[in-house]
Amino acid sequence: MTRPAIAPEMWQPLDPETRDDPVPATAARGFWAGVRGRLFRHRPAMAGLVFIVLLILAAVFGPMMSPYSYFEQELELSNLPPVYRPYLVGEESLVHVNTSNLNLYEVSEDGGLTAMLRPDRQDVLNRKKIWEIEGHEVVLDFSQRPAILTIDDETAQAGGLTLNTRNPFGTDQLGRDVLVRQMYGARISLLVAAAAVLANFVIGVVYGGVSGLIGGRVDAVMMRFVEIVATIPLTLYVILMMVVLQSGLLSVVLAIGTVYWVDMARVVRGQILTLKNQDYVAAARTMGATTSHILFRHLLPNAFGPILVTLTMLIPSAIFIESFMSFIGLGVTPPQASWGTLTSEAVETLRAYPHQLFFPAVAISLTMLAFNFLGDGLRDALDPRLSS
Repeated sequence: MTRPAIAPEMWQPLDPETRDDPVPATAARGFWAGVRGRLFRHRPAMAGLVFIVLLILAAVFGPMMSPYSYFEQELELSNLPPVYRPYLVGEESLVHVNTSNLNLYEVSEDGGLTAMLRPDRQDVLNRKKIWEIEGHEVVLDFSQRPAILTIDDETAQAGGLTLNTRNPFGTDQLGRDVLVRQMYGARISLLVAAAAVLANFVIGVVYGGVSGLIGGRVDAVMMRFVEIVATIPLTLYVILMMVVLQSGLLSVVLAIGTVYWVDMARVVRGQILTLKNQDYVAAARTMGATTSHILFRHLLPNAFGPILVTLTMLIPSAIFIESFMSFIGLGVTPPQASWGTLTSEAVETLRAYPHQLFFPAVAISLTMLAFNFLGDGLRDALDPRLSS
């Protein structure tokens, strides 16, 4: 039986007007397009991503735009609140009374606390401070708590809440602007996060990939080393770094950079052990591909999803570790500011000035939540079983 000859006309494209199915086929949606679509629909993850972007912008450009530096001290303006209630003296003068340190401050036209007003005289026996402002006698009676402010022998009435425009986050016990120190602390935290990312990508991914791909005795020896490193507390690493180097941020960054990759190595090893028996790996070996080519061109790209999710989960942990080290005095040294040092300094004045603890604590909490939300969103978006 002979086959019929294939005429060249049979290979000509069909006319769209005469074909039976005029509906064109839709283009297949790529994997990363689906990931992007699922991630954009994940509201907590997008909120976390927006917060992280804003945090980076504030850390990079915020201190440049501020008129203050993180170390500039002005003791007369120490422990100023972010919001306060002004008192009207006479027709125009506004003052603020800090009942914690028993000082009177001048209020500018735009609402900023600009200077401390020194009392004209003091009655030590009766525990009073007296000022003469525009012909009015202003008396602060601190013989009882809370202190009472009187103007011309009449109890002064405070106005509504006003924002301290000069120092929106207030000042600390040395008169330093809390806002610029907060943004400088974000720089420290992001630097630690960058060190954790670099360590996980350069050391953790390669180490775990090599261990999982080679297997056998090499894998056993490499994993025993990982277990030894994981059993030593990170605090001890920081102390050892401080013995070799001077105390400060460098010790914390080096400690995190040298030992923080062990969890990533375990995750990558598990992924490689699962993927290395796939058919495309066997085909690559048959075609003569080298071990490094298989690892970096075939296995690690296919394990990128779990690597990325693990990375976003490890970053907030690294930021919290740096804050804890700075809180106990093993991190950055004064006058440098980090969220941990700001928290440590605020604890000393917690009862009198609780707002100084509020801002760094909220910054740490929101940053950790933002990275965790982003990690959850990436985990769901990178799941191939989910359809968009």
